[in-house]
Amino acid sequence: MPLTVEQKNEIVEQFGKNGKDTGSAEVQIALLTQRIRELTEHVKIHKKDNHSRYGLIKLVSQRKKMMKYLHKTNQESYVNTIKELKIRG
Repeated sequence: MPLTVEQKNEIVEQFGKNGKDTGSAEVQIALLTQRIRELTEHVKIHKKDNHSRYGLIKLVSQRKKMMKYLHKTNQESYVNTIKELKIRG
């Protein structure tokens, strides 16, 4: 199930610099994390859904690249984002 507009707006407000900041790395990582969590629950229930599993792997890879970029450019923001999202770095 995709994220609703309200959920996206909440994430943008929490991690963005302002209400319209959807392009920053922190916001993109937070949005990807939310989608990854939802897909993980789906894959736990539907064990043979290999198409969704493949999509999940692609999302995790995309988030990993974004986190690597954020780590190189702004380490303080990287640490704060990891702590707020409760993910491994």
